[in-house]
Amino acid sequence: MSDSDVFKIRPAGRHILTIGRDLIQDPYAAVVELVKNAYDADATKVTISFLKYVTSRETLLDGSEEIHHGIKIIIDDDGHGMTRSVVTDKWMVPSTDDKQIRKMSPNGRIMQGRKGIGRYASAILGNDLLLKTISAEDNNRTELLVRWSDFETATYLSDVDILIETSATSEDAGTNLLMTGDESFLQEWNDTQFKQLKKELKKLMTPVKDTKISQDSSFDIYLTIKGFDSVDLENEKIEPFPLFNLYDYRISGKINEDGKGLLVYEMQKARNSLPVNIEFNYGKPTKCGAVDFDIRVFDREKEAIDDLINRGLKDDSGNYIGKLEARRLLNENNGIGVYRNGFRIRPLGDPDFDWLELNRDRVQNPSKKLGSDQVIGIVSVENEEKSGLIEKSARDGLKENVSYESLKELTKEIISKIEERRFIYRSKAGISRKTLKVEKEFERLFSFDNLKKNVQSSLIRGRVDKTTSSEIMGAIDAQEKVQNAAAEALRETVAIYQGQATLGKIVNVIIHEGRKPLDFFKNQIPIFKKYYEQYEKGKIEVLSTLYDKVLKIADNSQVLTNLFKKIDPLAAGKRGKKKPEFIKAEIENDFSVFDSELTNIEWSVKISENKDVTVECWKQDVYSVFTNLIENSIFWMTKMNVPKKKIFVDIHVINDSVDYIDYRDTGPGIEKHLIESGVIFDPEFTTKTECGTGLGLSIAGEAARRFGYDLKALYSESGAYFRLERLEDI
Repeated sequence: MSDSDVFKIRPAGRHILTIGRDLIQDPYAAVVELVKNAYDADATKVTISFLKYVTSRETLLDGSEEIHHGIKIIIDDDGHGMTRSVVTDKWMVPSTDDKQIRKMSPNGRIMQGRKGIGRYASAILGNDLLLKTISAEDNNRTELLVRWSDFETATYLSDVDILIETSATSEDAGTNLLMTGDESFLQEWNDTQFKQLKKELKKLMTPVKDTKISQDSSFDIYLTIKGFDSVDLENEKIEPFPLFNLYDYRISGKINEDGKGLLVYEMQKARNSLPVNIEFNYGKPTKCGAVDFDIRVFDREKEAIDDLINRGLKDDSGNYIGKLEARRLLNENNGIGVYRNGFRIRPLGDPDFDWLELNRDRVQNPSKKLGSDQVIGIVSVENEEKSGLIEKSARDGLKENVSYESLKELTKEIISKIEERRFIYRSKAGISRKTLKVEKEFERLFSFDNLKKNVQSSLIRGRVDKTTSSEIMGAIDAQEKVQNAAAEALRETVAIYQGQATLGKIVNVIIHEGRKPLDFFKNQIPIFKKYYEQYEKGKIEVLSTLYDKVLKIADNSQVLTNLFKKIDPLAAGKRGKKKPEFIKAEIENDFSVFDSELTNIEWSVKISENKDVTVECWKQDVYSVFTNLIENSIFWMTKMNVPKKKIFVDIHVINDSVDYIDYRDTGPGIEKHLIESGVIFDPEFTTKTECGTGLGLSIAGEAARRFGYDLKALYSESGAYFRLERLEDI
């Protein structure tokens, strides 16, 4: 190979502008990148100054003066500065891996910069950059001037010459970046933009200064704005939003990379409430490393806003703010941010960036689910190597890989823990919408017992004669019969709807079971056509092959027939009358619906006597109870990756009558506070973060009552435990 065959990649002059102006998302991101560089330099203080200044004056023909303005943006820190060699060999080298290799600053801070391009974000802030840096290592001052227009016109990056001057100095160490821009850069900044910048800076660092989640607490940011008409600031210290410590509910803690950890639930909504420790088990490795959480929730009702203000929500002058201002703060400053080493990864945590899709989920279940405007939180992740969470070069979020999806799923699981406890508290306190249990409401709505007692008492006190009293009570009895008939019709309709809702829950199972025979039929059509053509040509021997195919068609047809037979009670449009059904056989039939789902799950239905006994019921109701229980067991044992998956049903019989039925599995079980509160049977309540409707156990409980049993959840250290107990009054 000759020298003429060898070439080198030569970056164009515009390359620097591509990784500066074009790659960085917006001016706020540019300022944030330069502030992070100050942090990496072990600075304790960084000051950001915006100065509007006069660039030129022009006298017009009418004698008036036209004044032109520009902008100066200064970022000044008191860090250790850079030596001349660091400037030439690292600062001026795009995409250097220096910080990635070092990882830690001289004073032990974890480096924020990893891509080696953050400093070129200054190109989005002005036409020129003047760098002045004083090194604590050798007490030398190094200066250089970068004119970004030189890169626009240069053919190759190497064609741009940058003059660097170094001299001895006695000044304190630190780095000063002066970015000068013309009117086009000045127009990027007004009152609205400065407010947004302050929000970005307030959210840049975690608001928690006293925990391991936070970055070095000795790092302070100051902002100065001068010369702008509507804004005038002088060294204003950037402080976190005051909302963070005024939460109604809070959950915090650490989840290790194996998916296990300890969470703490706290509430300021009620006085004297104590923190609650929660043992958390994700059931699998996180796939995103160890994660720290601190999520705080705010109710939005009028009374909740009053409580928020009374807890200490004040303005910068120390005065309590009004309700409208409080709502505005919640609207503008909510969001769950993702932080690394104490600094936020933009835009995760912005109010309009609902990366967890909380608002979408809340539409399905507004009583329990939280919206993005109700939460302010911190999700703190490890470095890229440990977490797999890779920040995009454009500083506009994380790459959407497996680790990112796992972080979303894990965070929603953590949020579900606070949603559960908030739902219970609000239900007990009468704050949330009261859940409706259909069967109990029917009993209350159509019961005439209290009316009869009150009327009878009034008739006796009024000394109404017996004939008149009998006529009045007879009229009430007649109306009661009419109302009860209407109630029964409604009960039947509701029961049918609940059965069909249960059918909807297992539709995936039905599709899976039905697809096999249907695929077989579809595949046989061209084969039959082929054999028929051969038969027409006189090949009679193909008939034996066709006969074998017909037998297989019969077998697959029977699979479909059996499947439809299994689910037919749930799909029925009418219920008929209750009749005795062999309960063990019915429960076993319910399990058979899930044949494909139960291949790796051991299950059994046992009865205390060696003969099946009957229960007077509707088959649909037995289906509704057990298909919901079985579906839940399969879901949780699979999700939590339980090594030995088992389901046990024990039917206890006394005097040829079913006294109670125990249903147990070896899954993760149900937390004690959920059982004690009874909330798991409330409509809309679910612990499934993605696919739950909150209807399954509610439907199962009402179906059980229709055939004379009460469905209860019992606490167990080893899996879910339900009991169907005979009601004495039925």
